[in-house]
Amino acid sequence: MDQPIDYNSWFLRFGKSLLYEKFSKQPVAYFCAEYAEISDLPTYAGGLGVLASDYIKEAHARQFPLMAVGLFYLEAQNSLTPPDRSHELASNSKNLSLVLDEKKERLLVSVPIHDRIVYAQAWQVTHGAGALYLLDTNISENQPHDRDIVNQLYTDDREMRLKQEMLLGIGGFRLLEKLGLHCSVYHLNEGHSAFLALELVAHEMKHQHVDFFTACGYASSHLVFTNHTLVAAGQEQFTTDLVSAMMGKYAEELAIPIADIVALGTIEGSNLFSMTTLSFKLANKTNAVSKLHATKALEIWPKNPMTSVTNGVYLARWDKVGKAAEKDFWSKHQQNKTALLEYIQSQTGQSWEPNVLLLGWARRLVPYKRPMEIISDVEKFLALALRQDRPLHIVFSGPTNNENENNNAVLVELKKILKDKLSDVAVFLPNYNLELAQLLTAGCDVWVNTPVVGSEACGTSGMKAALNGALPLSTRDGWVAEADLNGIGWVVDEPSVGPKMLELLEQEIIPEYYEQINNPQKSSWITRMQKSRQLISEQFSTSRALKEYIEIMYIQALNQKHVHKYA
Repeated sequence: MDQPIDYNSWFLRFGKSLLYEKFSKQPVAYFCAEYAEISDLPTYAGGLGVLASDYIKEAHARQFPLMAVGLFYLEAQNSLTPPDRSHELASNSKNLSLVLDEKKERLLVSVPIHDRIVYAQAWQVTHGAGALYLLDTNISENQPHDRDIVNQLYTDDREMRLKQEMLLGIGGFRLLEKLGLHCSVYHLNEGHSAFLALELVAHEMKHQHVDFFTACGYASSHLVFTNHTLVAAGQEQFTTDLVSAMMGKYAEELAIPIADIVALGTIEGSNLFSMTTLSFKLANKTNAVSKLHATKALEIWPKNPMTSVTNGVYLARWDKVGKAAEKDFWSKHQQNKTALLEYIQSQTGQSWEPNVLLLGWARRLVPYKRPMEIISDVEKFLALALRQDRPLHIVFSGPTNNENENNNAVLVELKKILKDKLSDVAVFLPNYNLELAQLLTAGCDVWVNTPVVGSEACGTSGMKAALNGALPLSTRDGWVAEADLNGIGWVVDEPSVGPKMLELLEQEIIPEYYEQINNPQKSSWITRMQKSRQLISEQFSTSRALKEYIEIMYIQALNQKHVHKYA
């Protein structure tokens, strides 16, 4: 077995290299639609935002020159923060400040959208993430409908969504220019920000004195693209007519036909413009976020093979065990579990004992993640859970709010099953956010992961749980497909995932857990916990992910001078 990499030493050496010096002069620009930086700030909806925030925190901790750009939303679909409180939170937060120009005045950027100019101010987040800038159009300089552009993350309004993506990509690039930041690499973390490529093309047209298509080649050498999802809903698409209307003024500004822009993102044989297609077309290097993801992606996009850089988690953010793992892992785990059980009681009234096996399932409530799979045979699950000598509890959680709760068929069905059949042994915790995620991943004994194989690009919640000793019970999807869980957790194959999980619970997991409870000195459960923590620390941290992005993506882009023409 290969020796684990000493990431501290690697980054120390890299920080003294000529390559690092180049990045210091021209940093990496990282663009993403969401960031989970401050729990109450509605700038995130789920795993993509948490991953992006973890990544930029790692870069900051490693002193890697990286500037991140996003949008300052007033409301997220799953946020509990009222829209009118976002600016209040920002104004009163020590971690947020308005970006000012050299005259100490509010810095504004302008973006041509439809038939007018839209202005945006920027907030800088200093929540341990280095440089993160969030663009905000809710200002007096704009007409009311343009102030609304940042109203909601992932709005269902297609025209507004397109405006958001123009603001993110075009406005974000212009913000960095106004700040005097000339970046060597532009990293599209998912396709939402792909319009920044057009600003880079315009930059190359001006400075290289070349035409549009030749400039696309120059711009491409600086662009890397990370795809995060194979699910159709994650592939951002607009009608070509809408793109032509919204970007017509921008095309005039670039002095190029709007048809040339639209052609770059049009899906062949359709009237649909895809941000994923645009990203594939213009990025020099693309990557998936797990090895299985890269394999499955090739089935969907056979002309766009991707390398893989598997996601990781920022250990300092998610580790709730610390040095206790070396001394008394079990006692610390039980402390974390007690904190979770106290929260469960405060929210549901259920008073559960810490020496009862606790399963956890927590993530977005969508069909392909299959939250009901573990309880698909309700009677069998209940029989296991109610055994007096070795009972079982399960906690579910997911992002919700009062407006969309009844519109989520998965959530409605789950809550009905829990109320009608499993009220004593199962609970659902609403309002899944950063704090609750930390409680759950640190406090559960077993982390249940049930996505349809090939649907979950990576799935980092299981990494966070395993870091804290919550043992995985999972399908062979995402990161699990490349991890050796032998002696750590349990993996089940399709089909009949639910019944197989119940069989494992009955025959292996429950007996082994209660061996730990009844005879902790001779239990193998602690050994599993220690191995799970070691696995994540050595193989699935953002330290490893950042190192791979630097080596596989950024350095190669830094050394690339020109890519083929796009005519």
